[in-house]
Amino acid sequence: MHKPHYDYIIVGNGLAGLQLALALVNDAYFNDKQIALIDPDTKSANDKTWSFWETEDNYWGALPYKTWKKATIYSSKKQIHLNLAPYTYKSIRALDFYNYAKANLKHKPNIQFITDAVTKVSEKDLVTVITETNSYTANHVFDSRVTPDFSTKIKTHITLLQHFKGWNIKTEQPVFDDTRITMMDYRLKDGNQTTFMYVLPFSKTEALVEFTYFTENTVEESTYDSYIKQYISEFLKIEDYSITETESGIIPMTTFPFNDYNTTNITKIGTAGGWVKPSTGYSFKHTQKKVTKVIANLKTNQSPSKNLFISKYKFYDKIFLKVLKDENHKGEWIFEQYYSKNDINTMFRFLDEESTFTEDLKIMWSLFSFSFIKAFFKTLK
Repeated sequence: MHKPHYDYIIVGNGLAGLQLALALVNDAYFNDKQIALIDPDTKSANDKTWSFWETEDNYWGALPYKTWKKATIYSSKKQIHLNLAPYTYKSIRALDFYNYAKANLKHKPNIQFITDAVTKVSEKDLVTVITETNSYTANHVFDSRVTPDFSTKIKTHITLLQHFKGWNIKTEQPVFDDTRITMMDYRLKDGNQTTFMYVLPFSKTEALVEFTYFTENTVEESTYDSYIKQYISEFLKIEDYSITETESGIIPMTTFPFNDYNTTNITKIGTAGGWVKPSTGYSFKHTQKKVTKVIANLKTNQSPSKNLFISKYKFYDKIFLKVLKDENHKGEWIFEQYYSKNDINTMFRFLDEESTFTEDLKIMWSLFSFSFIKAFFKTLK
Protein backbone atom coordinates (compact mmCIF):
# COMPACT_ATOMS: atom_id res chain seq x y z
CA MET A 1 0.00 0.00 0.00
CA HIS A 2 1.28 3.47 -0.86
CA LYS A 3 1.99 5.61 2.21
CA PRO A 4 0.62 9.16 2.16
CA HIS A 5 3.52 11.57 1.58
CA TYR A 6 3.98 15.14 2.82
CA ASP A 7 6.69 17.75 2.43
CA TYR A 8 6.54 18.46 6.15
CA ILE A 9 5.02 16.55 9.03
CA ILE A 10 4.67 18.32 12.38
CA VAL A 11 4.39 15.89 15.29
CA GLY A 12 2.47 17.53 18.15
CA ASN A 13 0.02 20.43 18.04
CA GLY A 14 1.38 22.29 21.03
CA LEU A 15 2.77 25.81 21.08
CA ALA A 16 5.76 25.06 18.83
CA GLY A 17 3.92 22.85 16.34
CA LEU A 18 1.07 25.29 15.81
CA GLN A 19 3.30 28.39 15.70
CA LEU A 20 5.43 26.66 13.08
CA ALA A 21 2.38 25.63 11.03
CA LEU A 22 1.02 29.20 11.16
CA ALA A 23 4.37 30.61 10.01
CA LEU A 24 4.50 28.13 7.11
CA VAL A 25 1.00 28.98 5.83
CA ASN A 26 1.60 32.73 6.27
CA ASP A 27 4.56 32.60 3.88
CA ALA A 28 3.74 32.26 0.17
CA TYR A 29 7.05 30.44 -0.34
CA PHE A 30 5.46 27.32 1.19
CA ASN A 31 2.11 27.48 -0.68
CA ASP A 32 2.94 24.39 -2.72
CA LYS A 33 4.16 22.36 0.30
CA GLN A 34 1.90 19.64 1.71
CA ILE A 35 1.90 19.80 5.51
CA ALA A 36 0.40 17.36 8.03
CA LEU A 37 -0.04 17.97 11.76
CA ILE A 38 -0.35 14.80 13.84
CA ASP A 39 -1.53 14.79 17.45
CA PRO A 40 -3.73 12.39 19.42
CA ASP A 41 -5.44 15.33 21.12
CA THR A 42 -7.86 17.75 19.45
CA LYS A 43 -6.62 20.60 21.68
CA SER A 44 -10.02 21.66 22.94
CA ALA A 45 -9.21 22.32 26.62
CA ASN A 46 -7.71 25.40 28.26
CA ASP A 47 -4.76 23.56 29.77
CA LYS A 48 -2.31 26.40 30.32
CA THR A 49 -1.62 30.12 30.19
CA TRP A 50 1.31 31.55 28.23
CA SER A 51 2.68 34.93 29.21
CA PHE A 52 5.26 37.14 27.52
CA TRP A 53 6.28 40.76 27.22
CA GLU A 54 6.79 42.88 24.14
CA THR A 55 7.24 46.50 23.19
CA GLU A 56 5.00 46.52 20.13
CA ASP A 57 1.98 44.59 18.97
CA ASN A 58 3.09 41.64 16.95
CA TYR A 59 0.85 39.47 14.84
CA TRP A 60 -1.04 37.93 17.77
CA GLY A 61 -3.24 41.02 17.67
CA ALA A 62 -6.28 40.65 19.91
CA LEU A 63 -5.36 37.13 21.04
CA PRO A 64 -4.01 38.10 24.49
CA TYR A 65 -6.71 37.64 27.11
CA LYS A 66 -5.36 40.46 29.24
CA THR A 67 -2.40 42.87 29.24
CA TRP A 68 -0.63 44.78 32.02
CA LYS A 69 1.81 47.67 32.30
CA LYS A 70 2.83 47.18 35.94
CA ALA A 71 4.30 44.38 38.04
CA THR A 72 5.34 43.77 41.63
CA ILE A 73 7.92 41.42 43.09
CA TYR A 74 7.68 40.63 46.81
CA SER A 75 10.66 39.24 48.65
CA SER A 76 10.52 38.52 52.37
CA LYS A 77 12.36 41.84 52.86
CA LYS A 78 10.93 44.26 50.31
CA GLN A 79 8.48 45.09 47.55
CA ILE A 80 9.77 45.99 44.10
CA HIS A 81 7.25 47.88 41.98
CA LEU A 82 8.02 47.84 38.28
CA ASN A 83 6.65 50.11 35.60
CA LEU A 84 7.06 47.83 32.57
CA ALA A 85 7.01 50.58 29.90
CA PRO A 86 7.99 50.43 27.07
CA TYR A 87 6.97 46.76 27.52
CA THR A 88 3.52 45.30 27.99
CA TYR A 89 3.06 41.98 29.78
CA LYS A 90 0.51 39.80 27.99
CA SER A 91 -1.25 36.53 28.69
CA ILE A 92 -2.75 34.15 26.17
CA ARG A 93 -5.06 31.34 27.23
CA ALA A 94 -4.02 28.08 25.59
CA LEU A 95 -7.54 27.39 24.33
CA ASP A 96 -7.74 30.79 22.63
CA PHE A 97 -4.41 30.08 20.93
CA TYR A 98 -5.45 26.55 19.85
CA ASN A 99 -8.74 27.85 18.44
CA TYR A 100 -7.01 30.73 16.65
CA ALA A 101 -4.44 28.38 15.11
CA LYS A 102 -7.01 25.80 14.05
CA ALA A 103 -9.28 28.47 12.54
CA ASN A 104 -6.36 29.86 10.52
CA LEU A 105 -5.06 26.48 9.40
CA LYS A 106 -8.02 24.27 8.70
CA HIS A 107 -9.25 26.05 5.54
CA LYS A 108 -5.77 25.97 3.96
CA PRO A 109 -5.74 23.42 1.11
CA ASN A 110 -2.17 22.26 1.86
CA ILE A 111 -2.75 21.53 5.57
CA GLN A 112 -4.07 18.30 6.99
CA PHE A 113 -4.86 17.58 10.65
CA ILE A 114 -4.47 13.93 11.62
CA THR A 115 -5.78 12.85 15.02
CA ASP A 116 -3.52 9.96 15.95
CA ALA A 117 -0.58 9.12 18.24
CA VAL A 118 2.91 8.88 16.74
CA THR A 119 4.73 5.77 17.92
CA LYS A 120 7.93 5.99 15.88
CA VAL A 121 9.85 8.27 13.54
CA SER A 122 12.59 6.65 11.44
CA GLU A 123 14.90 8.09 8.84
CA LYS A 124 16.18 6.60 5.59
CA ASP A 125 15.95 8.49 2.29
CA LEU A 126 12.60 9.83 3.45
CA VAL A 127 11.41 10.07 7.03
CA THR A 128 8.73 7.56 7.99
CA VAL A 129 6.25 8.51 10.71
CA ILE A 130 4.42 5.55 12.20
CA THR A 131 1.23 6.16 14.15
CA GLU A 132 -1.09 3.82 15.99
CA THR A 133 -3.30 3.40 12.92
CA ASN A 134 -1.19 4.36 9.90
CA SER A 135 2.20 5.38 8.54
CA TYR A 136 3.30 8.39 6.50
CA THR A 137 6.43 9.63 4.77
CA ALA A 138 7.84 13.14 4.66
CA ASN A 139 10.80 15.08 3.32
CA HIS A 140 11.23 16.64 6.76
CA VAL A 141 9.68 16.02 10.17
CA PHE A 142 9.39 18.56 13.00
CA ASP A 143 9.08 16.46 16.13
CA SER A 144 7.95 17.81 19.51
CA ARG A 145 8.35 14.52 21.39
CA VAL A 146 11.08 14.70 24.06
CA THR A 147 13.77 12.07 23.52
CA PRO A 148 13.65 9.16 26.02
CA ASP A 149 17.36 9.90 26.63
CA PHE A 150 16.31 12.96 28.61
CA SER A 151 14.94 10.87 31.48
CA THR A 152 17.78 8.32 31.39
CA LYS A 153 20.66 10.82 31.09
CA ILE A 154 19.17 13.61 33.21
CA LYS A 155 21.71 13.08 36.02
CA THR A 156 24.64 13.91 33.75
CA HIS A 157 23.33 17.46 33.14
CA ILE A 158 22.32 20.32 35.42
CA THR A 159 18.57 19.93 35.68
CA LEU A 160 15.89 21.56 37.79
CA LEU A 161 12.16 21.38 37.22
CA GLN A 162 9.85 24.36 37.09
CA HIS A 163 6.65 22.78 38.34
CA PHE A 164 3.49 24.57 39.29
CA LYS A 165 -0.21 24.49 39.87
CA GLY A 166 -2.58 27.41 39.42
CA TRP A 167 -6.18 28.13 40.33
CA ASN A 168 -8.37 30.51 38.34
CA ILE A 169 -10.52 32.04 41.04
CA LYS A 170 -13.60 34.22 40.91
CA THR A 171 -14.77 36.44 43.77
CA GLU A 172 -18.12 38.04 44.51
CA GLN A 173 -16.59 41.41 45.41
CA PRO A 174 -14.03 43.42 43.36
CA VAL A 175 -10.75 42.65 45.16
CA PHE A 176 -7.98 42.63 42.53
CA ASP A 177 -6.00 45.51 41.06
CA ASP A 178 -6.23 44.34 37.46
CA THR A 179 -3.61 46.82 36.24
CA ARG A 180 -0.73 45.02 38.00
CA ILE A 181 0.60 41.46 38.06
CA THR A 182 2.47 39.86 40.93
CA MET A 183 5.43 38.44 39.04
CA MET A 184 6.96 36.70 42.04
CA ASP A 185 5.95 36.63 45.69
CA TYR A 186 8.44 34.90 47.99
CA ARG A 187 6.63 35.62 51.26
CA LEU A 188 5.12 32.14 51.37
CA LYS A 189 7.72 29.41 50.89
CA ASP A 190 7.93 25.64 51.01
CA GLY A 191 10.93 25.27 53.30
CA ASN A 192 14.36 26.39 52.20
CA GLN A 193 13.66 26.09 48.46
CA THR A 194 13.01 28.45 45.56
CA THR A 195 9.22 28.69 45.50
CA PHE A 196 7.02 31.67 44.76
CA MET A 197 3.49 32.74 44.02
CA TYR A 198 2.48 34.27 40.67
CA VAL A 199 -0.77 36.25 40.33
CA LEU A 200 -2.40 37.41 37.08
CA PRO A 201 -5.53 39.47 37.76
CA PHE A 202 -7.76 39.14 34.69
CA SER A 203 -10.39 41.48 36.12
CA LYS A 204 -11.30 42.97 39.51
CA THR A 205 -13.02 39.68 40.39
CA GLU A 206 -10.94 37.06 38.55
CA ALA A 207 -7.31 35.99 38.80
CA LEU A 208 -4.93 33.14 38.18
CA VAL A 209 -3.08 32.34 41.43
CA GLU A 210 -0.20 29.95 40.83
CA PHE A 211 2.39 28.35 43.12
CA THR A 212 5.70 27.61 41.39
CA TYR A 213 8.81 25.63 42.34
CA PHE A 214 12.29 25.78 40.80
CA THR A 215 13.51 22.54 42.39
CA GLU A 216 14.90 19.11 41.56
CA ASN A 217 11.86 17.15 42.68
CA THR A 218 8.12 17.54 42.23
CA VAL A 219 5.56 17.50 45.06
CA GLU A 220 2.14 16.02 45.70
CA GLU A 221 -0.84 17.78 44.11
CA SER A 222 -2.22 18.58 47.57
CA THR A 223 0.96 20.52 48.46
CA TYR A 224 0.36 23.14 45.76
CA ASP A 225 -3.30 23.34 46.76
CA SER A 226 -2.55 23.98 50.42
CA TYR A 227 -0.09 26.80 49.63
CA ILE A 228 -2.47 28.43 47.13
CA LYS A 229 -5.29 28.23 49.68
CA GLN A 230 -3.10 29.71 52.42
CA TYR A 231 -1.90 32.51 50.12
CA ILE A 232 -5.43 33.49 49.06
CA SER A 233 -6.49 33.63 52.69
CA GLU A 234 -3.42 35.24 54.36
CA PHE A 235 -1.95 37.45 51.65
CA LEU A 236 -4.82 38.26 49.31
CA LYS A 237 -7.22 38.34 52.31
CA ILE A 238 -9.98 36.67 50.32
CA GLU A 239 -12.43 34.37 52.07
CA ASP A 240 -15.21 33.86 49.50
CA TYR A 241 -14.25 32.64 46.07
CA SER A 242 -14.87 29.82 43.63
CA ILE A 243 -12.28 27.93 41.57
CA THR A 244 -13.31 28.08 37.91
CA GLU A 245 -10.31 26.27 36.32
CA THR A 246 -6.99 24.75 37.34
CA GLU A 247 -3.77 24.30 35.42
CA SER A 248 -0.51 22.55 36.22
CA GLY A 249 2.72 21.76 34.47
CA ILE A 250 6.32 20.64 34.66
CA ILE A 251 8.93 22.47 32.57
CA PRO A 252 12.52 21.20 32.50
CA MET A 253 15.14 23.87 33.31
CA THR A 254 18.17 22.05 32.04
CA THR A 255 21.51 22.09 30.23
CA PHE A 256 20.54 18.83 28.50
CA PRO A 257 21.64 19.15 24.81
CA PHE A 258 18.22 18.71 23.18
CA ASN A 259 19.49 20.20 19.92
CA ASP A 260 21.95 17.29 19.53
CA TYR A 261 18.90 15.19 18.62
CA ASN A 262 18.30 17.05 15.36
CA THR A 263 19.25 15.06 12.25
CA THR A 264 19.34 15.92 8.54
CA ASN A 265 15.61 15.36 8.09
CA ILE A 266 14.24 15.50 11.64
CA THR A 267 14.18 18.72 13.65
CA LYS A 268 13.17 18.63 17.30
CA ILE A 269 10.92 21.54 18.25
CA GLY A 270 9.51 23.07 21.44
CA THR A 271 10.69 21.63 24.76
CA ALA A 272 12.10 18.65 22.83
CA GLY A 273 14.32 21.01 20.82
CA GLY A 274 15.51 23.00 23.82
CA TRP A 275 13.36 25.97 22.83
CA VAL A 276 12.25 26.74 26.40
CA LYS A 277 14.65 29.14 28.10
CA PRO A 278 16.38 27.03 30.77
CA SER A 279 16.65 29.75 33.40
CA THR A 280 13.06 31.03 33.28
CA GLY A 281 10.80 28.50 31.57
CA TYR A 282 9.37 31.26 29.37
CA SER A 283 8.54 29.78 25.99
CA PHE A 284 6.01 31.81 23.99
CA LYS A 285 8.29 34.44 22.52
CA HIS A 286 11.33 32.18 22.37
CA THR A 287 9.26 29.77 20.29
CA GLN A 288 8.24 32.59 17.96
CA LYS A 289 11.88 33.59 17.43
CA LYS A 290 12.99 30.02 16.80
CA VAL A 291 10.13 29.52 14.31
CA THR A 292 11.16 32.69 12.44
CA LYS A 293 14.72 31.34 12.21
CA VAL A 294 13.55 27.87 11.08
CA ILE A 295 11.48 29.47 8.28
CA ALA A 296 14.46 31.58 7.14
CA ASN A 297 16.69 28.47 7.16
CA LEU A 298 14.19 26.45 5.10
CA LYS A 299 13.96 29.21 2.51
CA THR A 300 17.74 29.29 2.06
CA ASN A 301 18.11 25.50 1.98
CA GLN A 302 19.93 25.41 5.31
CA SER A 303 19.40 22.90 8.05
CA PRO A 304 16.23 24.13 9.86
CA SER A 305 18.02 24.09 13.22
CA LYS A 306 21.03 26.14 12.07
CA ASN A 307 22.00 28.99 14.45
CA LEU A 308 18.93 28.56 16.65
CA PHE A 309 20.94 29.20 19.81
CA ILE A 310 23.29 31.94 20.98
CA SER A 311 26.10 30.32 22.93
CA LYS A 312 26.63 33.12 25.49
CA TYR A 313 23.06 32.75 26.78
CA LYS A 314 23.47 29.00 27.08
CA PHE A 315 26.49 29.75 29.25
CA TYR A 316 24.62 32.32 31.40
CA ASP A 317 21.71 29.91 31.86
CA LYS A 318 24.14 27.19 32.89
CA ILE A 319 25.68 29.39 35.62
CA PHE A 320 22.23 30.37 36.89
CA LEU A 321 21.07 26.74 37.00
CA LYS A 322 24.28 25.69 38.75
CA VAL A 323 23.72 28.25 41.53
CA LEU A 324 20.08 27.20 41.93
CA LYS A 325 20.94 23.51 41.95
CA ASP A 326 23.79 23.83 44.47
CA GLU A 327 22.09 26.43 46.67
CA ASN A 328 18.38 26.24 45.97
CA HIS A 329 17.46 28.72 48.71
CA LYS A 330 19.32 31.43 46.75
CA GLY A 331 16.46 31.90 44.26
CA GLU A 332 14.78 34.66 46.22
CA TRP A 333 18.06 36.59 46.59
CA ILE A 334 18.90 36.20 42.88
CA PHE A 335 15.56 37.51 41.65
CA GLU A 336 15.44 40.30 44.26
CA GLN A 337 18.87 41.52 43.06
CA TYR A 338 17.95 41.09 39.43
CA TYR A 339 14.71 43.06 39.56
CA SER A 340 15.81 45.75 42.00
CA LYS A 341 19.20 46.63 40.49
CA ASN A 342 18.46 46.72 36.74
CA ASP A 343 16.21 48.81 34.54
CA ILE A 344 13.33 47.15 32.71
CA ASN A 345 14.91 47.43 29.25
CA THR A 346 18.13 45.74 30.36
CA MET A 347 16.27 42.96 32.22
CA PHE A 348 13.81 42.08 29.49
CA ARG A 349 16.39 42.38 26.71
CA PHE A 350 18.63 39.98 28.64
CA LEU A 351 15.79 37.49 29.17
CA ASP A 352 14.82 37.85 25.49
CA GLU A 353 18.46 37.12 24.50
CA GLU A 354 18.79 40.49 22.78
CA SER A 355 21.13 42.24 25.22
CA THR A 356 24.39 43.97 24.37
CA PHE A 357 27.64 43.01 26.08
CA THR A 358 27.38 46.17 28.24
CA GLU A 359 23.90 45.13 29.36
CA ASP A 360 25.20 41.63 30.12
CA LEU A 361 27.86 43.18 32.35
CA LYS A 362 25.23 45.22 34.21
CA ILE A 363 23.24 42.04 34.88
CA MET A 364 26.37 40.15 35.98
CA TRP A 365 27.36 42.98 38.29
CA SER A 366 23.91 43.01 39.93
CA LEU A 367 24.27 39.29 40.71
CA PHE A 368 27.93 39.47 41.68
CA SER A 369 28.43 37.11 44.62
CA PHE A 370 30.55 34.23 45.78
CA SER A 371 27.85 31.76 44.68
CA PHE A 372 27.99 33.04 41.10
CA ILE A 373 31.80 33.14 41.00
CA LYS A 374 31.89 29.54 42.25
CA ALA A 375 29.26 28.43 39.71
CA PHE A 376 31.10 30.30 36.94
CA PHE A 377 34.31 28.34 37.52
CA LYS A 378 32.48 25.03 37.93
CA THR A 379 30.70 25.70 34.64
CA LEU A 380 34.00 26.25 32.84
CA LYS A 381 35.11 22.71 33.66
